[in-house]
Amino acid sequence: MTRGVIFDLDGVLVSTDELHYRAWQSLAQQEGIDFDRRTNDRLRGVSRMESLHIILEQAPRTYSRQQRLSLADRKNETYRALLEGIGPADVMAGARELLAALTERGISVAVASSSRNARLILERIELLDRFDAVVDGNDVTRAKPHPEGFLTAAHRLGCRPEECLVFEDAAAGIEAARRAGMRVFGIGTPQRLPGVRPLAAGLAEVTVEQVLNAGEGTLS
Repeated sequence: MTRGVIFDLDGVLVSTDELHYRAWQSLAQQEGIDFDRRTNDRLRGVSRMESLHIILEQAPRTYSRQQRLSLADRKNETYRALLEGIGPADVMAGARELLAALTERGISVAVASSSRNARLILERIELLDRFDAVVDGNDVTRAKPHPEGFLTAAHRLGCRPEECLVFEDAAAGIEAARRAGMRVFGIGTPQRLPGVRPLAAGLAEVTVEQVLNAGEGTLS
């Protein structure tokens, strides 16, 4: 029985991928690091510091821990400035309707995101008050694919892991949900999420009945 539904944020409820790309690209250019769309794809669903680690693989120099923290802060400042341009119109198609339908059926809903800006984003797109719980990068110490974020969200909803269904668009997040013992509903394409079932291109294609009947997603 599904008592709780947990949503990833970026790529599921709202798309800020391009803003992240522009912010990382700006930082990489300043540091003389090659950064392209292929490298950017590796950053999906992982924490800010892990994303920075991936980018610095191409760096012409080494960085101390303090320098890495400074780089991450610079990127976040650029990203938060870009977030000033988003609003309710940027909510993914079908998200508001599905949230309303789940609430009407008495199903609790939460967000579990690696982003430390999750609450700010939810405020700007006017969805923050639609959720019973929000877990972001400020609430956990271990990012996806570790299951901490999803387990924390389930605890705040008062649900057992097996009573929860997760909507995710990134392999790291799907692995985290599976490790948490939760069922998974993939959002994306078969090419990006091979072997994940059930799968939909977006929330506009998802019905409450599918949520209630969704089986456990797998990752081949």
